[in-house]
Amino acid sequence: MDITLLNWQGLAIGACTFIIIGVFHPLVIKGEYYFGTKINYVFFLLGVVASILALLTNGVFLSAILAVVAFSSFWSIKEVIEQKERVRKGWFPANPKRRESREKSAK
Repeated sequence: MDITLLNWQGLAIGACTFIIIGVFHPLVIKGEYYFGTKINYVFFLLGVVASILALLTNGVFLSAILAVVAFSSFWSIKEVIEQKERVRKGWFPANPKRRESREKSAK
């Protein structure tokens, strides 16, 4: 079997998806820590822009990667809300410089 005849695009898209999800995980945690749920506006805007770019891109590979970024951004909105709950439960540290965490510690 000639290795040059194999279609590597599917595996490359899978690997890029794995990396993108891995990048978004700390973005959600750090975004919620520093900006609270306001970071959801950034994730929404990134998702919309990446969706539009995925529709306008001719290449299947780049279009798929942009779609993965778009839907990872949209999923991150949900994760930020859940991250806020994880912080409230004490599973993750709250940012003491943000007003919400100061109010929580004052109670």
